[in-house]
Amino acid sequence: MSEPFARFTSRTDDKDLPEPPDGLSALLRNVARGDRQAFELVYEQISAPVYGTVLRVVRDPAQAEEVAQETLVQVWREASRFDPSRGSPMAWVLTLAHRRAVDRVRSSQASSDREQRVPYLEREHDQVAEEVETRLDRERVRRCIGGLTELQRESVTLAYYSGYTYPEVAGLLSVPLGTIKTRMRDALIRMRDCLGVDR
Repeated sequence: MSEPFARFTSRTDDKDLPEPPDGLSALLRNVARGDRQAFELVYEQISAPVYGTVLRVVRDPAQAEEVAQETLVQVWREASRFDPSRGSPMAWVLTLAHRRAVDRVRSSQASSDREQRVPYLEREHDQVAEEVETRLDRERVRRCIGGLTELQRESVTLAYYSGYTYPEVAGLLSVPLGTIKTRMRDALIRMRDCLGVDR
């Protein structure tokens, strides 16, 4: 079966091709019965118009060849579905070709969209996870600061949230530097225990 599908003519302009004679309908009936010679004759008549139709939709010669081949295989397998009362054999064949070409374009676009969306979704997920983690950490820190004595809380707030040095904190609170250092050490031990940080 592969041989009849292995070649394509380079002719792609099928707009002015005359509709093959009614013999194509008879050939399709024979193809429906599995007649390979009939299919060879059908192939000779439809391969160029099929390729031209597909190429105008997919715009890529390599993909056009693939889709045209798929269409020709479909004609071989589904020749019995051709109904002469609904249109000409060439119209039926080119409709199959056009549908397959459109499906290929949609599939390629969907695949491209997925590829572009996945990294974006991964980045978005990472950002959300990081934000949630940061908020949870802030909540835990806030809760642990709430568990300090008022003097410890005041010292920690000035040193870590307002950016003052220990000597500056001592000066602001009018407390000896040694006292501030002791308060800070005790406060940080309580914070560490509250947050569950390993020593």
